Amino acid sequence: MRPEGRLLSDIFRRGSRTYFRSARFFPEAVRDEVRVLYGFVRTADDFVDRRPQDAEGFAAFRAAYAARRDGRAAAAGPVIDGFVELAGRRGFDPSWAEAFLDSMAMDLSKKEYENLEETLGYVYGSAEVIGLMMARLMDLETKADPYARLLGRAMQYINFLRDIREDLELGRTYLPRDEMLSRGLGSLEESEARARPEAFRDFMSAQIERYRSWQAEAEKGYASIPRRFLVPIRTAAEMYSWTAGRIAADPFVVYRTKLRPSAARISLRGLRNILKPSGGDR
Repeated sequence: MRPEGRLLSDIFRRGSRTYFRSARFFPEAVRDEVRVLYGFVRTADDFVDRRPQDAEGFAAFRAAYAARRDGRAAAAGPVIDGFVELAGRRGFDPSWAEAFLDSMAMDLSKKEYENLEETLGYVYGSAEVIGLMMARLMDLETKADPYARLLGRAMQYINFLRDIREDLELGRTYLPRDEMLSRGLGSLEESEARARPEAFRDFMSAQIERYRSWQAEAEKGYASIPRRFLVPIRTAAEMYSWTAGRIAADPFVVYRTKLRPSAARISLRGLRNILKPSGGDR
């Protein structure tokens, strides 16, 4: 593997066990493209998730991307160069990358989301556009786009629930504040949740049900995905469903640990999905 390939693979491996292990079930050419896409989004995200945040680094990264995209720079390093080449070759709408970077920029200043509309504004850029990019990597017809967006949204929402403690440490709460307040929760701090356990459980249950409704709708799009691509998509989605099930059974688990399926669980699920009949065969 060339040095730039090793760099992108390392970023992918460190960034997400679920996506990295699931992506291994893609055909090699698409797997390489997923690695390029993930390298770009993970690198941008890392600037805003550092402690302390690296606002200057993020601004420099965004400027370097814009210069490379617009042809004002001949090169900007393997992460940006690879993404720009991929976006052009696969026909990504330029607004998708801008929406993603806008959401990452929000992490530098916005700490709370007052309602679901605000939360979903962030989710569009942080996750739904990634679903659209993935749809292009799989050569899906545009009729699959709404399902691709919903799948990205559903997965991101589980991340919000799983990462409550971690996000609080960064000073953020992505989940709708008005829905907390309506249940008598002033925040999602553990002390508040333990002081009002039934309210916290009710709040978390409502969020899980919302995730499940989006996930169920997204799965209607599986019929549009060729089998060679459906196995990794379904495997990743099922790992998020596993996480949702753990949180539904005990919402307070989010304060004790960061739920992650094991590498063995992901690989076994992928192998089972290879054997599973699919309406998306072609």
